[in-house]
Amino acid sequence: MSVFDTVVHLVYLAAAVCFVLGLHEMNSPATARRGNRLSAAGMAVAVATTAVVIIHDGTITATGWAVLLTGGALGAGVGLYAARSVQMTAMPQLVSVFNAVGGGAAALLAVNDLVQSGHVIPRTAVTGALDIIIGGVTFSGSVIAAGKLQGLVPGRPIVFPGARLANPLIAALFTGAAVWLIAQPKSVVPLVLVTVAALAFGVTMVLPIGGADMPVVISLLNAFTGTAVAMAGFVLGNTVLIIAGALVGASGSILTKLMADAMNRSIGNIIIGGFGTGDSAVPVGTAGASVREVAADDVAIQLAYASKVIIVPGYGLAAAQAQHELAGLGELLESRGIEVDYAIHPVAGRMPGHMNVLLAEANVPYPLLKEMDEVNPEFARADVALVVGANDVTNPAARRPGNAVSGMPILDVDRAKSVIVIKRSMGHGYAGVDNELYTDPKTGMFFSDAKKGLAALTAAVKTLVGTS
Repeated sequence: MSVFDTVVHLVYLAAAVCFVLGLHEMNSPATARRGNRLSAAGMAVAVATTAVVIIHDGTITATGWAVLLTGGALGAGVGLYAARSVQMTAMPQLVSVFNAVGGGAAALLAVNDLVQSGHVIPRTAVTGALDIIIGGVTFSGSVIAAGKLQGLVPGRPIVFPGARLANPLIAALFTGAAVWLIAQPKSVVPLVLVTVAALAFGVTMVLPIGGADMPVVISLLNAFTGTAVAMAGFVLGNTVLIIAGALVGASGSILTKLMADAMNRSIGNIIIGGFGTGDSAVPVGTAGASVREVAADDVAIQLAYASKVIIVPGYGLAAAQAQHELAGLGELLESRGIEVDYAIHPVAGRMPGHMNVLLAEANVPYPLLKEMDEVNPEFARADVALVVGANDVTNPAARRPGNAVSGMPILDVDRAKSVIVIKRSMGHGYAGVDNELYTDPKTGMFFSDAKKGLAALTAAVKTLVGTS
């Protein structure tokens, strides 16, 4: 090995260390930005080193350089614009699009290598076939997931006649085509078959999955993206791609398992699909049980004279883009010496960490964001639990067997002295079952859009305590 090759491998190793350290820093919201910068720096070094290797080898033409630089500039420009302009409530859609781009790019690398290479060794053919399958599934599946999140595709489970049979048939098709491609890597027919079948499987896999499972699906597709990139690294013989892809694939897989456990759903059941979305609202009072409705002034009295308040944000907060109003109310209560915490359920938003990002964007202090295991013992000494747009994750029915949310880890909101729920209606959550919290005698229902409701509560508290 030449000195140049040794230096390149050492630089790639340093970039990989940056990835690992950056991933570790992302364990905490307080260090996540530093971890993101560290990982980005590692990737920038890896890309620059690859460019140096290309120049050293002299294997690319002037036209190739033009295409490479143009593509890099366009990609960097679009990525920078998207990152700076995206609303925090639309972050899940952006992550899904990034998953699609990563998986699609990895699959295209394998397709190009199989088409262009004069001689394909068996190892490259195997990893190339796997790359096309995983990357193709990730691309089309992520596009459908982004469409569901954006509302371009209905969020409910979409099941067509024969759908349950379609997935295994398509899986058998791309498996057979992959074996054919490995045996004859220069043949175009199996290459086309495996690509088309993988793209079709991504669509048929995600369409039957409802909005309730979107956090897990996004995490799973992220793991697929990493695995596809790792396979592309094997195809190209690029160490840094293998390491980066393996890290993303492994961390995404672990996160997927944790998210599935938080919903008391197996990953297999999620892939089969059919879980509800809760997108349709039910008029107030149609749940068939008596609820106690309260007004803003009633809630303001409870909040203003409480000693401890725990705020429980849910997807309704994100949908209403009310994170700034929530942060403002929290600051007002803290200014009166009230202890305020924010209880974050693992699936509170539409993607892992979505609620943390929303509240951080509204400048809610990191130490106030409490994970479920940390905050649950605190509810018993809370004077008020303020639930904003959260449903299934607060349903006491989860503690009993025999219903759709049985066994799901929940926030113990009902153990607070008083509960206030801000919600537009008595509509069901994603699981499609009534929330028993709403009929608890200690619960007051404040029916309102989260943004308007929080603004009204803030104004009422200010009026009550005589502040401006």
